[in-house]
Amino acid sequence: MAILGKIIKRGSQLRHRLEQRRLSPEQLQRKTLRRLLRKASETSFGQYYKFKKILKSPDIVEAFQASVPIYDYDKIYQEWWHLALNQVENVCWKGRVKYFALSSGTSGAPSKHIPVTDDMLRAIRRAGLKMLYSLTTYDVPDDLYAKNMLMLGGSSSLEDKGDFFAGDLSGINVSRLPLWMRRIYRPGLDIARIRDWNERLDEIARQAPNWDVGFIMGIPAWILLMIEKIMVTHQLDSIHDIWPNLRVYVHGGVAFSPYRKAFDKLMKHPMIYLDTYLASEGFMAFQNRPGTEAMALLPNNGIFFEFIPFDEEHFDAAGQPLPWAKTITLHEVEEQRDYALILSTCAGAWRYLIGDTIRFTDKSRLEIIITGRTKHFLSICGEHLSVDNMNQALRQVEEQLGLSIREFTVAGVEVGQYFAHRWYLACDQPVDKSIVAKALDEALMAINDDYRTERGAVLKDLQLELIPTQLFYAYQESLGKMGGQNKFPRVMSEDRFAAWETFVQQQQPV
Repeated sequence: MAILGKIIKRGSQLRHRLEQRRLSPEQLQRKTLRRLLRKASETSFGQYYKFKKILKSPDIVEAFQASVPIYDYDKIYQEWWHLALNQVENVCWKGRVKYFALSSGTSGAPSKHIPVTDDMLRAIRRAGLKMLYSLTTYDVPDDLYAKNMLMLGGSSSLEDKGDFFAGDLSGINVSRLPLWMRRIYRPGLDIARIRDWNERLDEIARQAPNWDVGFIMGIPAWILLMIEKIMVTHQLDSIHDIWPNLRVYVHGGVAFSPYRKAFDKLMKHPMIYLDTYLASEGFMAFQNRPGTEAMALLPNNGIFFEFIPFDEEHFDAAGQPLPWAKTITLHEVEEQRDYALILSTCAGAWRYLIGDTIRFTDKSRLEIIITGRTKHFLSICGEHLSVDNMNQALRQVEEQLGLSIREFTVAGVEVGQYFAHRWYLACDQPVDKSIVAKALDEALMAINDDYRTERGAVLKDLQLELIPTQLFYAYQESLGKMGGQNKFPRVMSEDRFAAWETFVQQQQPV
C-alpha cells in the first residue's frame, strides 16, 4: 500500500503542475459557456432562447446575458424543471435526467428537486480529484493516499420514483462511485444504504476499529457527532487512538470556524482542514493551499459563473434582485465586495441564482469565501448583518470568554415601536448570559458600521438565550433533518422562529 501511495502522490504532483499550465480564467469561462451552450442547443430551453444564434454572436457572453433571464429555483422549476421531473427528455440539458438531489438547504421549505446529470456527476468527480492533487502543496506522508476515505453524507439508498431516483446529493455520489474508489471508501455501501441516521451512526461506531482512515468528509455538525459516538463507544481519549493515520478533514456546507475548537479537542495529531463549496447544483470551489481559509473557484469544470453586487442598489429588502440588476463576469469582480452568485451548469441550470453570497479575497488566485445567503441576513431596520459578520463576532466572543459555541440561530423581533435581534446560542459551559450578550453586541458593532448606527437608533438591546447544544440537534431530528447535507438555519423567518421557540420551551426543564 505504501508503494501505491507513492504512485498516487507522484501522479498527483504531475497533474497539479499540469493544472497550472492553463488559459486565463476569463478564457476558460468563455470556453466553458461555449461548451454548455453547444451541448444544450437542441434542448427545449436552448431552442427557446436560441442558443445556436448566441453561439454565432461576436460576444457570446454579452449575447447570452441579453437573451436569457435570471432564474431562481421557483421560476426555473415552474417553467422548465418540472418537465424534466416528469421524465420529458431534452428539457434544459441533453437527455433524460435520472437523478434529482433533494435539497431544502436551511430554509425549512419543502424539498427542492435539483437535476443531477451524468455530466454533473463527472464534473463533481473531476473536482474531487483536483482537490486530491492539491494536497501535494501540504506536508502529507506518501502512504496517506492509500488510506481509507470516510464520507458521511445522506443515505445512498435513494428513493426509487420509477423513472428516476431522488435523494441527498452525497447519497447519489456514493451510489455512483467508480470501482477503484469503492476499495478505499468507508463506511462502505452497505452501511451507507441505511436510511435511519442513528442506526447508521451506531453501525459506523461498531465497525470503526476495522478501518484505517486517513480522510474524513462531511458536514461539521454530523462529523462531530460521529467522532464523539465512536470515542464513547470505544472509550477513547482521541479519535487518533483508533485512526492514527487520520490527517485530513474535508468539510463544507457551513462555516467551519464555530466547530474548530470542538474538533481540535478530539484530535491528538495536527489536522489539515480543507473547505469545499459543493452544493446540489455543483462543485464550485475548494481550498487548495495552506495559509488561507479561502477556496479557489473552478473556472473549467462545467459551470459558468456570473455575479451581482449584493447591495441596496441591486437587491431589495427580501433578498431578491431588482429588475435593473446587471451581472458581471469573473474578470470584472472586485476583491472584498460581496456578490450574489449566478450559475449556468452542465445539469441544466441557466443563469440560476443559487442564493449564496461570496466575496473574493484574492482575485489573482480566484479565491473566495462564502459570506451568507441572499435571504439569510438581518436587515429589519437597515443594519445589514450578514452571516459572515455573525460568525466573526461569535469567534471573538469565544476567544474573549473561553467558550465553545457550535450552533446558533437568530431572528429579528419587534420591541414596541422598535426592533431587536433575538439570539439562541449552543453553549454547554456555565456562563452569565448577560456577559455573553454584551460581548456579542460589542463585537457586532465593531465589525458592522450599519449595525452600530442602528443600535443607537431603532435597534434595541440584543436578546440572548444560552441552551444546550443537544437541543439544536434534537430540533433537526424532530424535522427529520439529521445527517446528510442538512444544516441548521442561522437566520430564521418569523414563522420558523416561532416554531423553534415553541420547541425549545417544550424541551427545556421548568
